[in-house]
Amino acid sequence: MADVLAARLSRRQTLRGGMTVTAAALLGGVGLTACSDDDNSPAPAPAPAPTPAPAPAPLKIGFTAVAKNKNDLVTVPEGYQVSILHALGDPLHWGDESWKDDGSETADSYQRRIGDGHDGMYYFGLSDAGAYQADRSDRGLLCVNHEYVVAPYGLHPTGRTAGAARNAAEVEKEIYAHGISVAEVKRETAGTTMVRGSRFNRRVTSATTMAFTGPARGSALLATKFSTTGQQTRGTNNNCANGYTPWGTYLTCEENFLNVISRAAGDDAKRTAKEVVGLNRYGLPQNRKSPYLWETAGTADLFARWDSSVVGAAAADDYRNTINTFGWVVEIDPFAPDSVPAKRTALGRFNHEGAWPAPAVAGKPIVMYQGDDARNEYIYKFVSKANWDAADVGKGLTAGAKYLDEGTLYVAKFNPDGSGEWLELTYGKNGLDATNTAYPFADQGDVVTHARLAADKLGATKMDRPEWGAVNPLNSEVYMTLTNNSNRVANTATPTGSQLKPDAANPRYYEDMKGTTAQRGNPNGHIIRWREDATNVAKFAWDIYLFGAQADAAADVNLSGLTDVNDFSSPDGLYFDKRGMLWVQTDDGAYTDITNCMMLAAVPGKVGDGGAANAAGGTSTIKGANATADTLRRFLVGPKECEITGIAMTPDNKTLFFNVQHPGEEGTPDWAAKTFGSYWPASQTDATAKKRPRSATVVVTRKDGGEIGV
Repeated sequence: MADVLAARLSRRQTLRGGMTVTAAALLGGVGLTACSDDDNSPAPAPAPAPTPAPAPAPLKIGFTAVAKNKNDLVTVPEGYQVSILHALGDPLHWGDESWKDDGSETADSYQRRIGDGHDGMYYFGLSDAGAYQADRSDRGLLCVNHEYVVAPYGLHPTGRTAGAARNAAEVEKEIYAHGISVAEVKRETAGTTMVRGSRFNRRVTSATTMAFTGPARGSALLATKFSTTGQQTRGTNNNCANGYTPWGTYLTCEENFLNVISRAAGDDAKRTAKEVVGLNRYGLPQNRKSPYLWETAGTADLFARWDSSVVGAAAADDYRNTINTFGWVVEIDPFAPDSVPAKRTALGRFNHEGAWPAPAVAGKPIVMYQGDDARNEYIYKFVSKANWDAADVGKGLTAGAKYLDEGTLYVAKFNPDGSGEWLELTYGKNGLDATNTAYPFADQGDVVTHARLAADKLGATKMDRPEWGAVNPLNSEVYMTLTNNSNRVANTATPTGSQLKPDAANPRYYEDMKGTTAQRGNPNGHIIRWREDATNVAKFAWDIYLFGAQADAAADVNLSGLTDVNDFSSPDGLYFDKRGMLWVQTDDGAYTDITNCMMLAAVPGKVGDGGAANAAGGTSTIKGANATADTLRRFLVGPKECEITGIAMTPDNKTLFFNVQHPGEEGTPDWAAKTFGSYWPASQTDATAKKRPRSATVVVTRKDGGEIGV
């Protein structure tokens, strides 16, 4: 259009502003540029600058805080409603019977049913063509972790059979009840439901074949009777938190894998000194029996592989390296139901709570943050070798290999002055080689397999159980929950064993009463955050965003000024939605005499918005700005004896998913009388129901169809 009009106008007319009103209107958005002339005619007046788009309204919490309570249901604010998406035992496909509330479902059927112990999860938009569509909210795939078999073992007819040797049928069912479910979900006028029978519906279990990738692939440390070359394994276990990738795949993370692995007495004598160091550092000393005793159910490979003892002539003859095949980040392509999940070893092996990406930036590396959920363990960062290219969206595990198999693993050191350092965990650097006397590393595969030992060598900061992380989409600051730590001792004490004195990043030592029981250390936990240095990948600045505490606690315990509308204990789950609202979930044992576990909504500030403080016990620290009812508010409270965990939201912010794990976990059930600590989820709609409790995924919406939280 510009070329056609310009041909009909003389150059001089154009420069002198002589074009007609019609031509000016047509060319208003074309962007013609005036040039100089040899006469003295004035240049035309510049076109007015385009009106900038209005700035988004400040994010505000828009609901009335839910009161603390001990009810046996999910309590949400006025104007909100909940429904159950799926629960333990619900069939993913047609052909299997619906849940019967008697534990009679067959073991084999749990390869097609929803598993137990719902935990981390993520929602992926699904296009009509069956591909990843990041902005779709009414149809998607929901990936959910099934962390463990929950006591009181509602999976079985009358709970777990007692005895030193396990029942084979029960163990087989438990193996299949672990792992991940992928389920299609659809939002319609009547609500959001699971699409039973969808071709995308899938279970990944403790028996699913998986590939090793990255620097440890093919290592002798991973060789087993199942895969003598160390290139494959079976199963993913104790999947707690999660992650996702910018290209549209799911990351599930193996945490308390020692729940299912044993090691015989006298096994040290059959190992090298180096092996014994590694086994002990990862919590598997000789004569250690797993809580589940899966290896006692029989000699079949399905059971025997859970014994990480030397019984053959070589690693190819037994499962001595089973322990090394767990503790990884596993990538699953939810859009390719037949694909083989990949254990991405470059991200390190430890009690992975999750793996959370920073916002992907074209031409920059992919960055993942990770926590090792155990007392006095570390926070890690992975930086990919490859730079992000948005053309890789939808390329599944091929993109995963590009970005997650090569890169640099770091561990965090928090300095007292609010600065921080990322210490590089690369073979041949920082003493990570064969000269390291505590544990002589052989190669990078050895470094990532024994990342804890590498972090020990570099002097990283031991934290109060790093659990979930989340990255603020508005400013890329990173938040991580530090749930609690009973191993902190007073500054005046002499630590023994695994005890540690407080430090600036883990500053509190105090006594908290639960009824008449004194809880000492850091029983209520806190949330740390940091801002990466813009010019140096190895530097960051940090402060403590929030301190968990009861509202009536002393000021040096309740350092964040929490009140009855927002006090909490033991922060665990953490999630930023696309608007920058932060969601905080609790897995608490310290405050449960007052309230069930909960989820809160927050409008966070930024690193540095607070200042110096002295914590209970006398340690100096750096805290964020105090919370107020406008910046932190309780959104929901769960049913009895549960953990609130796992959170995902549709892109339009109108449907929220979260998980209720292990309702009614305390006490001894009476199976005949159906007397349990909780009757949820049945109790959500029927207060008189006497059905066994089940972990489940919950859907939350506003009754008016609006956005959640505002």
